[in-house]
Amino acid sequence: MPLFNWKPEYSVNIKIIDEQHIKLIDTLNIFHGAMKSGKGNDVLENVFNNLSEYVSIHFSTEEKLMKDYDFPYYKEHWLEHEKCRKKIAEFKNQYEKGKIALSVELAIFLFDWVHEHLLNTDKKYSKFLNDKGVY
Repeated sequence: MPLFNWKPEYSVNIKIIDEQHIKLIDTLNIFHGAMKSGKGNDVLENVFNNLSEYVSIHFSTEEKLMKDYDFPYYKEHWLEHEKCRKKIAEFKNQYEKGKIALSVELAIFLFDWVHEHLLNTDKKYSKFLNDKGVY
């Protein structure tokens, strides 16, 4: 059973961003499934590759849209992205140095990120951008 199932209420009603969010949730679900079967550490390299791509592409997509349309809370949103970028870099650095038992910490971080940022914070720009014709 997946940790997260995509639901319509998770949508920000912007196709490219929803697709990217679904990819993050898929990564989290694959990671969670591997952890449940005792293979979390085996998939960490792939998880970090997916996360690196995600923060690079997805955050750039959101930030460009917010800047292009003068979203009034851009700076606050960017700061949250920056904290996530740094935290993922810290986890990756620990992984590369051979830290044991990193899977649980990373999974908790990702779960909290999806729950708080993706399902709450991102909703703040959804209506704003939709009102500007961005879907």
